[in-house]
Amino acid sequence: MSATIAEILHAHRSGRSTPARTVAACLERIERHADPSVFTALVGPEALAEQLAALEGRDPAQLPLYGVPFAVKDNIDVAGLPTSCACPDFAYVAARDATAVARLKRAGAIVIGKTNLDQFATGLNGTRSPYGTPRNAVRADLIPGGSSSGSGVAVAAGLVAFSLGTDTAGSGRIPAGLNNVVGIKPSLGLVSTAGLVPACRTLDCISVFGLTVEDAFTALRAMAGPDEADPFSRPLPLGAPGAFPAAARIAVPRPEDRLFLGDRQAEAAFTQAIARLASLGARIVEIAMEPFYETAKLLYEGPWVAERYAAVGPFLESKPDSFNEVVRSIIEEGRRRTAVEAFRAHYRRVELAARARASLDGCDALMVPTMPTVYTVEEMLADPVRLNSNLGIYTNFVNLLDMCGIAVPSGMRPDGAPVGVTLLAGAGRDAQLAAIAAAFHAATDLPMGATGLPLPALPQAVPQPGAGYHALALFGAHLSGLPLNGELLAAGGVFLRRARTSEDYRLYALPEGRVRRPGLLRVEPGSGGAIDCEIWALPAEAFAGFVDAIPAPLGIATIQLEDGSRVKGFALEAVAARDARDITEFGGWRGFLADDQRQRQAAGIPAAG
Repeated sequence: MSATIAEILHAHRSGRSTPARTVAACLERIERHADPSVFTALVGPEALAEQLAALEGRDPAQLPLYGVPFAVKDNIDVAGLPTSCACPDFAYVAARDATAVARLKRAGAIVIGKTNLDQFATGLNGTRSPYGTPRNAVRADLIPGGSSSGSGVAVAAGLVAFSLGTDTAGSGRIPAGLNNVVGIKPSLGLVSTAGLVPACRTLDCISVFGLTVEDAFTALRAMAGPDEADPFSRPLPLGAPGAFPAAARIAVPRPEDRLFLGDRQAEAAFTQAIARLASLGARIVEIAMEPFYETAKLLYEGPWVAERYAAVGPFLESKPDSFNEVVRSIIEEGRRRTAVEAFRAHYRRVELAARARASLDGCDALMVPTMPTVYTVEEMLADPVRLNSNLGIYTNFVNLLDMCGIAVPSGMRPDGAPVGVTLLAGAGRDAQLAAIAAAFHAATDLPMGATGLPLPALPQAVPQPGAGYHALALFGAHLSGLPLNGELLAAGGVFLRRARTSEDYRLYALPEGRVRRPGLLRVEPGSGGAIDCEIWALPAEAFAGFVDAIPAPLGIATIQLEDGSRVKGFALEAVAARDARDITEFGGWRGFLADDQRQRQAAGIPAAG
């Protein structure tokens, strides 16, 4: 299976692969990974076949997650599978899918299985489960993070394309930081929690893990929207991430408020992350963190722990021995909280929220470390309460302050542990955060998760006419690194991004002349395929001269891209396709050249120029 959602979709839509083959490869990777603690249950062959059959006859271009495999945290219902919350005595077989799961299925995604978690989503470390501790995908001795431990590891190890977690106090962000992946904690109410076993119902949200911001946001978009079955859902704007905002103002903790518990490597990594953000053009604004830190203490030191007792109290009273000892002690604390305490804490939270908003006034986001330090499994088991609490320094306040967040990788420490940052903003600003996070992630030059694969190029906004540049889609010899790319560079061309056309084109290899080159021809809908291309920007003064030099049978036409946008690009006169070789099956000129080179090598023929 290809690494990213975009690559999987391209393989399915171009016919290079099928959902059935992708799912089979996914299951093979899970078996080879050989960690029984990642999943609590896998979907059986019959249920997988039913999901695949549901895609038959559907238009792949109309399904944003067509055939993409994903995993679901085991406190979220998947019809026909047990929901255990990592407590076997609590487990029940779900009669229907949670709303979020059902929406992902309607978008074409395929559920592979349920993932492990800290019992009843109570913990940030990933060691509180009778199903074992999932092995950290990046450094095996480290905790995987929790409570969405299995979901974070499954994505980082490349076992699934994306996964669902939950996030009440940081459970959708800490595993991302500890496994070098992206974790989106949406605005409260943006994604329905119907079908989720609650931890703290007023604060819970379903989160997403992905290898890239684009992947995670694609899944988020498919799930988002109000749901009558969830009274806590609400209509919030989502939109789409744009470019990194010009003159962005990003708040960070002032130096005296940066808490790393003596971890110099973590401190140095955050300093580097601030410098990277500034290099992208952001203005850094240092703020006091006192209202945020005081809010964080309310979550476990205040009456909100009573919500955990409200969720599972009756089961705890009937079967206390079914609980992890640490989890039981935390939930039992909820018995002692009073209504008076709850109201006083609520009043204080509102006061602190007003102060927090004031400190962020005029800022596009707040950037904090995802976690202050890292711990090994051995260290966590030796001191499970205190060290777990330390992990929540930068996460516990977020839902109490009605913020959205994206945890994104920022680097690798000298000791081989991953480090990450989290970008935060007020509710309803999920897309704006995604734009900042995607640009930051791209600038790290990190591999994706533990796959060793490089990050794809960051999609960038195409300059519009009037901005001094014209955008141009290229399909052949002018592509990066190919024979005529130098002409483009000499004309002042600037690479913007890789892209694909809509499915309405065919690509032909033209008779060889000065260089080998293809031609792109638009065809009737349904009779073509998506073709890889590169989008470049040419200075307006160079555009006309560059286009005039292009020989027949090529010309300029408006090209429809896969994302629905349009851009000028090289196109082929229809008459020239009659005697040319159709190479659409290769998905692009580079694909054709690679296959041609393999064929020549097998036949002992020198590579073509």
